[in-house]
Amino acid sequence: MYAIVEIAGQQFKVAKDQKVFVHRLATEEGKSVSFDNVLLIGNGSDITVGAPAIDGAQVGAKVLKHLKGDKVIVFKKKRRKGYRVKNGHRQALTEIVIESIVASGATKAKTEKAAPKKEAPKAEKTEAPKATSKKSIAKADDLKKIEGAGPKAAEALVNAGLDTFAKVAKATPEQLSTILTDASSRLSHIVTDTWPTQAALAADGKWDELKELQDKLDGGIEK
Repeated sequence: MYAIVEIAGQQFKVAKDQKVFVHRLATEEGKSVSFDNVLLIGNGSDITVGAPAIDGAQVGAKVLKHLKGDKVIVFKKKRRKGYRVKNGHRQALTEIVIESIVASGATKAKTEKAAPKKEAPKAEKTEAPKATSKKSIAKADDLKKIEGAGPKAAEALVNAGLDTFAKVAKATPEQLSTILTDASSRLSHIVTDTWPTQAALAADGKWDELKELQDKLDGGIEK
Protein backbone atom coordinates (compact mmCIF):
# COMPACT_ATOMS: atom_id res chain seq x y z
CA MET A 1 0.00 0.00 0.00
CA TYR A 2 1.20 3.50 -0.79
CA ALA A 3 -0.21 7.01 -0.50
CA ILE A 4 0.36 10.47 -1.84
CA VAL A 5 0.16 12.89 1.05
CA GLU A 6 0.85 16.56 1.58
CA ILE A 7 3.35 17.28 4.35
CA ALA A 8 4.45 20.81 5.23
CA GLY A 9 3.43 22.14 1.85
CA GLN A 10 5.04 19.33 -0.20
CA GLN A 11 3.53 16.22 -1.74
CA PHE A 12 5.21 12.84 -1.18
CA LYS A 13 4.56 9.30 -2.35
CA VAL A 14 5.07 7.21 0.78
CA ALA A 15 4.80 3.60 1.93
CA LYS A 16 5.03 1.93 5.35
CA ASP A 17 8.52 1.97 6.96
CA GLN A 18 9.75 4.51 4.40
CA LYS A 19 11.97 7.36 5.64
CA VAL A 20 11.25 10.83 4.26
CA PHE A 21 12.93 14.22 4.63
CA VAL A 22 10.38 17.03 4.91
CA HIS A 23 10.42 20.72 5.80
CA ARG A 24 11.05 21.28 9.50
CA LEU A 25 8.10 20.18 11.68
CA ALA A 26 7.22 21.62 15.09
CA THR A 27 6.93 18.12 16.61
CA GLU A 28 9.69 17.00 18.99
CA GLU A 29 12.02 14.13 18.12
CA GLY A 30 10.62 10.71 19.01
CA LYS A 31 6.99 11.93 18.97
CA SER A 32 4.32 10.64 16.58
CA VAL A 33 2.59 12.86 14.06
CA SER A 34 -0.27 12.30 11.61
CA PHE A 35 -1.18 13.86 8.26
CA ASP A 36 -4.77 13.81 7.04
CA ASN A 37 -4.36 15.64 3.71
CA VAL A 38 -4.10 12.35 1.77
CA LEU A 39 -4.64 12.89 -1.97
CA LEU A 40 -4.37 9.30 -3.22
CA ILE A 41 -4.13 5.77 -1.84
CA GLY A 42 -3.07 2.76 -3.89
CA ASN A 43 -3.36 -0.86 -2.86
CA GLY A 44 -2.41 -3.09 -5.77
CA SER A 45 -4.87 -2.38 -8.59
CA ASP A 46 -7.27 -0.60 -6.21
CA ILE A 47 -6.68 3.16 -6.34
CA THR A 48 -8.66 5.77 -4.43
CA VAL A 49 -8.39 9.41 -5.47
CA GLY A 50 -9.52 12.27 -3.26
CA ALA A 51 -11.39 15.42 -4.26
CA PRO A 52 -8.95 16.86 -3.38
CA ALA A 53 -8.32 14.86 -0.15
CA ILE A 54 -9.71 11.47 0.84
CA ASP A 55 -12.18 11.79 3.69
CA GLY A 56 -11.11 9.68 6.69
CA ALA A 57 -7.67 8.79 5.28
CA GLN A 58 -4.57 9.40 7.34
CA VAL A 59 -0.82 8.78 7.26
CA GLY A 60 0.91 8.23 10.60
CA ALA A 61 4.62 8.85 11.10
CA LYS A 62 7.29 9.22 13.76
CA VAL A 63 9.79 12.07 13.95
CA LEU A 64 13.33 10.65 13.94
CA LYS A 65 15.45 13.81 14.03
CA HIS A 66 15.75 17.43 12.99
CA LEU A 67 18.65 18.42 10.77
CA LYS A 68 19.83 20.81 8.07
CA GLY A 69 20.20 19.99 4.39
CA ASP A 70 23.26 20.43 2.18
CA LYS A 71 24.48 23.98 1.66
CA VAL A 72 23.24 25.70 -1.49
CA ILE A 73 25.26 28.62 -2.87
CA VAL A 74 23.30 31.55 -4.33
CA PHE A 75 25.44 33.97 -6.37
CA LYS A 76 24.01 37.13 -7.91
CA LYS A 77 25.79 39.42 -10.34
CA LYS A 78 24.77 42.45 -12.37
CA ARG A 79 26.94 43.08 -15.41
CA ARG A 80 28.56 46.51 -15.60
CA LYS A 81 27.12 47.51 -12.22
CA GLY A 82 29.86 46.19 -9.95
CA TYR A 83 27.23 44.15 -8.10
CA ARG A 84 28.23 40.76 -6.72
CA VAL A 85 26.54 39.00 -3.78
CA LYS A 86 27.26 35.47 -2.57
CA ASN A 87 25.02 33.79 0.00
CA GLY A 88 24.74 30.28 1.40
CA HIS A 89 21.58 28.51 2.57
CA ARG A 90 20.89 25.27 4.43
CA GLN A 91 17.25 24.21 4.55
CA ALA A 92 15.87 23.14 7.94
CA LEU A 93 14.56 19.57 7.54
CA THR A 94 12.95 16.82 9.60
CA GLU A 95 13.48 13.11 9.02
CA ILE A 96 10.36 11.01 9.61
CA VAL A 97 9.49 7.33 9.15
CA ILE A 98 6.06 6.29 7.93
CA GLU A 99 4.37 3.98 10.45
CA SER A 100 0.85 3.54 9.06
CA ILE A 101 -1.48 4.37 6.19
CA VAL A 102 -5.19 4.37 7.03
CA ALA A 103 -7.60 4.42 4.10
CA SER A 104 -10.74 5.34 6.08
CA GLY A 105 -12.14 5.84 9.56
CA ALA A 106 -9.42 8.12 10.88
CA THR A 107 -10.35 11.24 12.77
CA LYS A 108 -8.67 14.53 12.02
CA ALA A 109 -6.06 15.62 14.49
CA LYS A 110 -7.08 18.51 16.67
CA THR A 111 -5.26 21.71 15.94
CA GLU A 112 -4.94 24.53 18.41
CA LYS A 113 -6.58 27.72 17.31
CA ALA A 114 -4.21 30.60 16.91
CA ALA A 115 -4.68 33.42 19.36
CA PRO A 116 -6.35 36.46 17.82
CA LYS A 117 -3.85 39.01 16.66
CA LYS A 118 -3.80 42.22 18.60
CA GLU A 119 -4.14 45.30 16.51
CA ALA A 120 -0.96 47.32 16.50
CA PRO A 121 -1.31 50.89 17.69
CA LYS A 122 -1.72 53.28 14.83
CA ALA A 123 1.41 55.24 14.16
CA GLU A 124 1.15 58.97 14.25
CA LYS A 125 1.58 60.70 10.94
CA THR A 126 4.95 62.29 10.53
CA GLU A 127 6.24 64.50 7.80
CA ALA A 128 8.36 62.65 5.28
CA PRO A 129 12.01 63.74 5.18
CA LYS A 130 13.02 65.83 2.27
CA ALA A 131 14.60 63.73 -0.47
CA THR A 132 17.56 66.01 -1.08
CA SER A 133 19.73 63.25 -2.55
CA LYS A 134 17.23 62.40 -5.30
CA LYS A 135 16.93 66.04 -6.29
CA SER A 136 20.70 66.29 -6.42
CA ILE A 137 20.92 63.24 -8.68
CA ALA A 138 18.34 64.72 -11.02
CA LYS A 139 20.53 67.83 -11.56
CA ALA A 140 23.81 65.91 -11.78
CA ASP A 141 25.40 64.01 -14.67
CA ASP A 142 24.26 60.42 -15.10
CA LEU A 143 27.21 58.85 -13.30
CA LYS A 144 25.69 55.39 -13.84
CA LYS A 145 27.19 55.54 -17.34
CA ILE A 146 30.54 54.82 -15.69
CA GLU A 147 31.25 51.10 -15.95
CA GLY A 148 30.84 49.59 -12.44
CA ALA A 149 28.89 52.49 -10.94
CA GLY A 150 25.35 51.50 -9.99
CA PRO A 151 22.56 53.71 -8.60
CA LYS A 152 23.80 53.50 -4.99
CA ALA A 153 27.39 54.28 -5.96
CA ALA A 154 26.27 57.23 -8.10
CA GLU A 155 24.18 58.56 -5.21
CA ALA A 156 27.17 58.30 -2.86
CA LEU A 157 29.34 60.30 -5.25
CA VAL A 158 26.69 63.00 -5.65
CA ASN A 159 26.26 63.30 -1.88
CA ALA A 160 30.03 63.74 -1.59
CA GLY A 161 29.94 66.63 -4.05
CA LEU A 162 31.17 64.73 -7.12
CA ASP A 163 28.03 65.24 -9.18
CA THR A 164 29.60 65.64 -12.64
CA PHE A 165 31.91 63.60 -14.84
CA ALA A 166 34.49 66.40 -14.68
CA LYS A 167 34.66 66.27 -10.86
CA VAL A 168 34.94 62.48 -10.83
CA ALA A 169 37.76 62.71 -13.41
CA LYS A 170 39.79 64.91 -11.07
CA ALA A 171 39.45 62.49 -8.14
CA THR A 172 41.82 59.58 -7.51
CA PRO A 173 40.62 55.94 -7.33
CA GLU A 174 41.56 55.91 -3.63
CA GLN A 175 39.38 58.96 -2.93
CA LEU A 176 36.47 57.38 -4.79
CA SER A 177 36.83 54.10 -2.87
CA THR A 178 36.87 56.00 0.43
CA ILE A 179 33.66 57.84 -0.50
CA LEU A 180 31.89 54.57 -1.37
CA THR A 181 33.08 52.80 1.79
CA ASP A 182 32.01 55.69 4.02
CA ALA A 183 28.58 55.70 2.34
CA SER A 184 27.91 51.98 2.83
CA SER A 185 29.89 48.83 3.62
CA ARG A 186 28.05 47.17 0.72
CA LEU A 187 29.87 49.50 -1.68
CA SER A 188 33.36 48.85 -0.28
CA HIS A 189 34.04 45.98 -2.70
CA ILE A 190 33.62 48.12 -5.86
CA VAL A 191 36.83 48.69 -7.82
CA THR A 192 37.23 52.32 -8.96
CA ASP A 193 40.61 52.13 -10.73
CA THR A 194 39.20 53.11 -14.15
CA TRP A 195 36.51 55.55 -13.02
CA PRO A 196 38.57 58.78 -13.43
CA THR A 197 39.56 57.74 -16.95
CA GLN A 198 35.97 56.87 -17.88
CA ALA A 199 34.68 60.10 -16.36
CA ALA A 200 37.24 62.16 -18.31
CA LEU A 201 36.10 60.63 -21.61
CA ALA A 202 32.45 61.25 -20.71
CA ALA A 203 33.16 64.84 -19.68
CA ASP A 204 34.84 65.47 -23.07
CA GLY A 205 31.95 63.85 -24.93
CA LYS A 206 34.15 61.05 -26.28
CA TRP A 207 31.41 58.43 -26.07
CA ASP A 208 32.83 56.15 -28.77
CA GLU A 209 36.16 55.94 -26.96
CA LEU A 210 34.33 55.39 -23.68
CA LYS A 211 32.33 52.52 -25.17
CA GLU A 212 35.50 50.98 -26.60
CA LEU A 213 37.10 51.14 -23.15
CA GLN A 214 34.04 49.74 -21.37
CA ASP A 215 33.89 46.76 -23.76
CA LYS A 216 37.21 45.73 -22.24
CA LEU A 217 35.89 46.02 -18.68
CA ASP A 218 33.72 43.88 -16.43
CA GLY A 219 32.35 45.75 -13.42
CA GLY A 220 35.01 48.45 -13.86
CA ILE A 221 37.81 45.86 -13.99
CA GLU A 222 39.77 44.90 -17.08
CA LYS A 223 38.84 41.44 -18.28
